[in-house]
Amino acid sequence: MTQAPEVPARSRAQISDRTFRKDPWWQAPRITATLLTIWVLYATVRVFTGHWYFVAKDHYLTPFYSPCVSGECVPGSSSLGQWWPAVPPVIPYAIVALVFVLGFRTTCYYYRRAYYRAFWRSPAACAVREPHAKYTGETRFPLIGQNLHRYFFYAALLIGILLTYDAAQGFRGPDGNFGIGIGSLVLLANVIFIWGYTLGCHSCRHITAGRLKNFSKHPFRYWLWTK
Repeated sequence: MTQAPEVPARSRAQISDRTFRKDPWWQAPRITATLLTIWVLYATVRVFTGHWYFVAKDHYLTPFYSPCVSGECVPGSSSLGQWWPAVPPVIPYAIVALVFVLGFRTTCYYYRRAYYRAFWRSPAACAVREPHAKYTGETRFPLIGQNLHRYFFYAALLIGILLTYDAAQGFRGPDGNFGIGIGSLVLLANVIFIWGYTLGCHSCRHITAGRLKNFSKHPFRYWLWTK
């Protein structure tokens, strides 16, 4: 019986080019990096300013300071009281909520894609070689912390409820009756976008029905999942 000759193993093709893409693939990460940088700078200034965050007569409270439970908050700016001790200027008034807001946003799948491509170039775009020599994914510190996203989701729900209450308060006029202003409409639009972002999150879809093995036995949860 003759033995079939062995076929020599082929090594992986060595491609020296970074990519074969001909389109301007670098534009999207550059735009994302620019917009994210502008947004982070603006948000940082607003959070640490400590002024111009509450309009008492119209009951407008900026989301950056909600809930304003610090002892240094303007009286009347919080319906939850001001039980948090006075903090030094380097700590935002709304530090209680900001920790969870940042935790939820920075670990979100959408934000990960944005800053992975824009700042870490990992990768910069599809079918483009990344500059890193070794890939470890999200298995080591600090990126392993991205797995906390599903837990930050529950805190995001509570924050969404607080912002909804703040938006409702914005429709109280100076005399306490119903009133509409530009500020109240801005707060309403903000809370609509917040809920759309939060409830459209992958963690929300996973909790509602994404982990089910049989959709037919859970029709309501399946309906929520499809929405």
